Amino acid sequence: MTLVEKVPRAEAEHIAEGSAGRGSAARFPQQKRVIAVVASLTASLVIFRLELLKRLVAAGHDVIAFAPEHDARVEQELAQIGVRFIRIPMARTGLNPLEDLRTFWALRRHFSRLKPDIVLPYTMKPIIYAGIAARTLGIRERCFLVTGLGYIFSEAAGASLKAKAIRHLCVRLYRTALRGARVVFVYNDADENDIRRYRMLSGHLSPTMISGSGVDLDHFAFSTPPRGGPTFLMVARLLRDKGVVEYVEAARIVRRSFPNARFQLLGHFDSNPTAISREEIDAWGREGILDYLGTTVDVRPYLAACNAFVLPSYYREGIPRSILEALATGRPVITTDLPGCRDTVQPGKNGLVVKARDVAALAEAMTTVAKNPDLAEEMGRRSRELAETRFDVHMINRMLFDGMHLTD
Repeated sequence: MTLVEKVPRAEAEHIAEGSAGRGSAARFPQQKRVIAVVASLTASLVIFRLELLKRLVAAGHDVIAFAPEHDARVEQELAQIGVRFIRIPMARTGLNPLEDLRTFWALRRHFSRLKPDIVLPYTMKPIIYAGIAARTLGIRERCFLVTGLGYIFSEAAGASLKAKAIRHLCVRLYRTALRGARVVFVYNDADENDIRRYRMLSGHLSPTMISGSGVDLDHFAFSTPPRGGPTFLMVARLLRDKGVVEYVEAARIVRRSFPNARFQLLGHFDSNPTAISREEIDAWGREGILDYLGTTVDVRPYLAACNAFVLPSYYREGIPRSILEALATGRPVITTDLPGCRDTVQPGKNGLVVKARDVAALAEAMTTVAKNPDLAEEMGRRSRELAETRFDVHMINRMLFDGMHLTD
């Protein structure tokens, strides 16, 4: 059997149904369902999906979460809300086919034993391997959260023969996983366009657009920014693609005019090939240009203490959760004109958008905020308004429930 060939008869019948009746919740009885949620990072289950998991449990469903790392804090929090947790083998990065086969077979064994009614994976490897595992078992209600198609679909991946070959393989795997899906949610136009361009969906199914993971507006309450400073904050994994180097270089420029400005960075080190090293972070600290804050389980105090949020990313983002949290807190956002990032800013109203990798433009935007604290505060108020009208997690979860034909 190959992963791109084996499809059960039951699913073939399901594919033949096309999209008939997809909009009718009446076809899907609202009895208790077993729902498998599959992630590539254990912590993401509470960082990004906690409110959704709570809502699924509150609706009477049996929710089982799958992810690779042991994280006692996360597992305890999941248990407290009634979600079972199962560890699975998964290498978030890398192209080792043996590791990926281990992931596929582990998920298939668990699905065969637990018999989920709905499978809901998010991020690239869970979508591919949970999707294919569920297909081979004839699980019909497969719902996918495309939070980003993956690095290989970004411009940064390049157009070398190797990149093209990997992208071609990934397209085939995505097509296999997504074929006959109940619903495919996407966060931005770029991912939707690539899904259409590479014909990843079968039949008449089209992607369903939602505004990211959403943000809990009660948990991330509005706060008035401090006077003085200014203090800029960047929250991200320590990857070059996130724009960390550009942030530091722009900080050097801004510091010439604002010697009291502070430039903070919060985030964890990563095993990704584009990772920033600890030696680089330490060197910037010794230079006095960067305050590295380490990692935290609660970003709210750091957001409350800053005057503006900066994410100069050229990573293939979905919609960055870090920006949504800054919006909810009431901070102006400076980010790039790339998909996902640009979707969070109305330029000149709640923040500023610059060209990716343009240090001079980034420094100019940061200088504008530093020179105009009243403007920055007004932008922050509009950020909160945008969070309330577009990115409320409860509104987004209602859309997810509708797409999966679930009711509370």
